[in-house]
Amino acid sequence: MTLADLATRAAGEIRDAVAAIAPSGMEGVVGALASARRIACHGVGREGLMMRALAMRLYHLGLDAHVVGDMSCPAVGPGDLLLVSAGPGAFSTVEALIGVARAAGARVACVTAQPQGRAPQAADIVLHIPAQTMADDSGAAATSVLPMGSLYEGAQYLAFELLVLALRDRLGLDPLAMRDRHTNLE
Repeated sequence: MTLADLATRAAGEIRDAVAAIAPSGMEGVVGALASARRIACHGVGREGLMMRALAMRLYHLGLDAHVVGDMSCPAVGPGDLLLVSAGPGAFSTVEALIGVARAAGARVACVTAQPQGRAPQAADIVLHIPAQTMADDSGAAATSVLPMGSLYEGAQYLAFELLVLALRDRLGLDPLAMRDRHTNLE
């Protein structure tokens, strides 16, 4: 396969995964984000990078968004939302954070490719992105041209940008307001 062929196939896989997201799942997360007092985002590995990217966009929307583990991440409690990613359905750190957030009274939303996993089953809201992760990247289950969990992570990026557009519309924000919150310290 040529580079162009691989790019076309990978882009198509990402498109198909995002197109298969149930509108109710996307709407549930948009609503939870719009109504949250404070938002804490968490993911591990490359999923964590996508969650950091989403937290930045949520900040650009003017929301009180943070990344778990950063020194400036405040405590969560009633009215707050912990937004986690657990592509394969379970990570011990994600499950532990869900327990902490729930005990403090915060709501939990989970982005996952495996909605029957322990983490999404413990969440209030689930955004199911039907894409290959490391839970199903070998043998007959592996169908993506992309390695390991890359299809899920790529689909996360696109899904999150679409989520931000929907949230921007829900909040009635002008696109320039987002630009005004972009850092000038680069």
